[in-house]
Amino acid sequence: MKLVSWNVNGLRACVRKGFLDYFNGVNADIFCVQETKLQEGQINLDLDGYYQYWNYAERKGYSGTAIFTKQQPLSVKYGLGDEDSQSEGRIITMEFEDFFLINIYTPNSQRDLARLDVRLEWEDALFEHVLAHDKVKPVVLCGDLNVAHNEIDIRNYKTNYGNSGFTDEEREKMTRFLDAGFIDTLRHFYPDKDGIYTWWSYMKTVRERNIGWRIDYFIVSKRLKEKLIDSQAHTSILGSDHCPIVLEIEMQ
Repeated sequence: MKLVSWNVNGLRACVRKGFLDYFNGVNADIFCVQETKLQEGQINLDLDGYYQYWNYAERKGYSGTAIFTKQQPLSVKYGLGDEDSQSEGRIITMEFEDFFLINIYTPNSQRDLARLDVRLEWEDALFEHVLAHDKVKPVVLCGDLNVAHNEIDIRNYKTNYGNSGFTDEEREKMTRFLDAGFIDTLRHFYPDKDGIYTWWSYMKTVRERNIGWRIDYFIVSKRLKEKLIDSQAHTSILGSDHCPIVLEIEMQ
């Protein structure tokens, strides 16, 4: 099974920049997107052979997630915990026969850390949500987690200590996840390989010089370890300030 996750930073704009070429070429079994930045009826994607599931933000042109899957899920839930919705459209939980898929777009703490408290509350709620599902069957968590976990995951780590996405608090939340029985799949295969990033500023020549951050992840329950085949970042794919990430796993 091939799974893809991509923060498209505006799906309509990304479609104009070649999204469908990549989508059709990669031929994923499940394709997750974040930051769709649209409302129902604002786009009509003809994705032959895929079921489409959308979680729109209430605020126009903001946030939003979606999943396109060849296999119809057993159930789909929008929101965290017992909530039936989530105003910023940040999460979709999908149940399949052998696993849960959770597609997320984690809140950004903002440059002045004005939303750090909101972010940390989200992290705690997400942690409990994932653990609850993991008790039932294994979990595959993917999306833009808005954190560079370790120094190897950010080009200029020294000058970014304490900045949004690289605070001790945010990084510790990621460590907690991994310590609770989950695997960062890319680091499982490439523990010491630097220069693998998934987001670059739009500032001139930043992407060309690979001055980036790795903030997009596939994280899976540790008991899926033997089923993992590969985990990669498709860094050459343009169309957004993020690149797609890909997980190959032995799963039905």
